[in-house]
Amino acid sequence: MRRKVERLADTLVSAIKLWEGVEAVVLGEASDQDILDPYFALVVDVYYKGDIPESQERRAAFGDPGAFETSESQKKDRFFLEELPVRVEYKSLDFLEDILQRKYDLLWVFKGSGTYMFYRLERGSVLYDKSGWIADVRRRIQEFPDSFWKGLRATFQSKMEHYLSDLGAAALREDGFFYTISLGGFMKYAAAALFMVNRRFEPSHRNIAEQLRDLSVLPEDFWGRWDSLLRVDGEMSPSRKFQIAQLLTLSIFSL
Repeated sequence: MRRKVERLADTLVSAIKLWEGVEAVVLGEASDQDILDPYFALVVDVYYKGDIPESQERRAAFGDPGAFETSESQKKDRFFLEELPVRVEYKSLDFLEDILQRKYDLLWVFKGSGTYMFYRLERGSVLYDKSGWIADVRRRIQEFPDSFWKGLRATFQSKMEHYLSDLGAAALREDGFFYTISLGGFMKYAAAALFMVNRRFEPSHRNIAEQLRDLSVLPEDFWGRWDSLLRVDGEMSPSRKFQIAQLLTLSIFSL
């Protein structure tokens, strides 16, 4: 099955690298899953300068695959090849270079999206690198100073506190919908803060729980509290979960 994935990836790269302006092509980690895994997708990141071909030209280059659709922004194509789900995402080098050069002034950019864009650059399997740009950018993102990590940690902890406040209010009002939204936001930003503490870029949301276990610096009693917040058996009341979230917040701030 891995050979099938590799063959299809090679087929895509053979077409993409012919487009003017394409600098690099990287295979996303979702492609490392077994093809029977629900999380599997053949994910290809295309880093380019200038413009990419229009959607109809791209579709033809991919062999007119089934169920082809493109995002409104023209930055992502979705389709199937030999019954496997494929996602091709297009990323402008001009935008990325601007972020890299101005990252200290643009911490607000990462407030909602996190550092996943850097994670994909750092961890993806390089399928094509025309001029060595990928190697260079990987070196540069490894040299981010403490001020970057500390600034984002403070940003994420602020968001975590915001959701904690909402969580308490929702628990008091017995508002199930807002409580669920607030708990999800709280856990998202608690995890993001911990990745910053460990100087690690965040993976996709589907891989955060797994990769938290790889972090060397975690609060005391972290896993007991984290697992309690994840429980959905109804045995723990919303107010009790709010108390646990408060304790988890204090422990993260103490690191």
